[in-house]
Amino acid sequence: MDRILIVDDEQGMRDFLSILLKKEGYAVAQSESADRAAELIGKGEFDLIISDLSMPGKSGLEVLKQTKAANPDTPVILITAYASTESAIEALKLGAYDYIVKPFDVEEMKAVVRNALEKRRLEHENRALKRELKERLRFDEMVGDGPGMREVFDLIAKIAPTNSTVLVSGESGTGKELVARAIHAGSPCRDRPFVSINCGALPDELLESELFGHTRGSFTGAVTAKKGLFEVADGGTLFLDEIGDTTPAMQIKLLRVLQERRIRRVGGTDEIEVNVRVLAATNQDLEQLVKQKRFREDLYYRINVIQIRMPALREKPEDIPKLALHFLVKYSRIMGKKITRINEDAMRRLTGHDWPGNVRELENVLERAVALETSDAITAESLSREVTSGGRPAQELPIALGDGGIDLERQLERLREHYMNEALRRAQGVQTRAAEILGMSFRSFRYFAKKYRLLDGRKEPRASVG
Repeated sequence: MDRILIVDDEQGMRDFLSILLKKEGYAVAQSESADRAAELIGKGEFDLIISDLSMPGKSGLEVLKQTKAANPDTPVILITAYASTESAIEALKLGAYDYIVKPFDVEEMKAVVRNALEKRRLEHENRALKRELKERLRFDEMVGDGPGMREVFDLIAKIAPTNSTVLVSGESGTGKELVARAIHAGSPCRDRPFVSINCGALPDELLESELFGHTRGSFTGAVTAKKGLFEVADGGTLFLDEIGDTTPAMQIKLLRVLQERRIRRVGGTDEIEVNVRVLAATNQDLEQLVKQKRFREDLYYRINVIQIRMPALREKPEDIPKLALHFLVKYSRIMGKKITRINEDAMRRLTGHDWPGNVRELENVLERAVALETSDAITAESLSREVTSGGRPAQELPIALGDGGIDLERQLERLREHYMNEALRRAQGVQTRAAEILGMSFRSFRYFAKKYRLLDGRKEPRASVG
């Protein structure tokens, strides 16, 4: 039901318009002054404002300005008994939807109201379609054919149609936000907003205002009321990136919202219901933070309904060539260059690099290479120094065959222990993934891991996706 606010100092006119519009199926609120209207506009969103132009104190133009400051897309209809060309021009310049002279025709008023609300709906639908298009384009950037990415794609397809809270974990640069956007694009709320915020980029005070909004005058500089991102994302998806960087105080507030689906603006007393699907991401080990009392256990279990772990690029070297070619095509098109391939030497160096910055680093390297390359193929000379300086250094065998011979079995045991320990480090302790890296069966890996005491201080075998 569309909500309309009527602002007029005459009780009779307010009541007349209220009866008229309620019969048309609208929810109607009244205000006798511009100041009172500002309070109502600050507390809740209206779909349309109808205001008298001439009122004691502040005029309808002030109502128009206040509305546009708080909610720029809310249409405002001004009515007046004292029409003038100057006032009409000023009202339209300030963004009024229409300007109606009293006495007005009832059918004309109903038509103007319907058209104003229809225009607002169309604008919202257009923005939603543009967002969906952008989200699909971002989804296309998720490239990979290896087992790690196939597992991610399968999970996205399964959970996108649900309303479950999802935790996306993985190192920086692995594409956690792309996963969140793909989940949203495949969900029933795909035509509603997708809103993202980096929780680690703001201090608590600013983060609280960004998430929950604030009322006018709640702090210095809060000259108008502002909706928070939970309200902006209402009906859609809110992506909380780097949630592990939040403070315990903020974690309590987030937990309350997730449990009760209600928020309270900073400086406000009224509670506002929100219907938002929350997706969270972290590059930290939240279980370890819970043990260290740096992350609330109840919030951890609340956001970790389903977990998707993004593999690091070094864990999926089979995807590097396809990703590199994807970024080559992308930036060649952007820069208007006709670079069609990556030569063998350059590709060898790309696949040999350890990629501590993951997919984001690879994209930056290809963007730089396309910008610098003058031929039709990316060469090693166009790659960054970090990539061309050697990539993954070859491991020297920790043995030497001397005159007296060696204990081969013992040396092989040392090699096995060394590579298993390295695989566990790269797999962030996930034994099933470490076994895959080494081409071992999980049973065999677990046997030798216990034999070499590699599991001391680590958890028992766990699934890669919770």
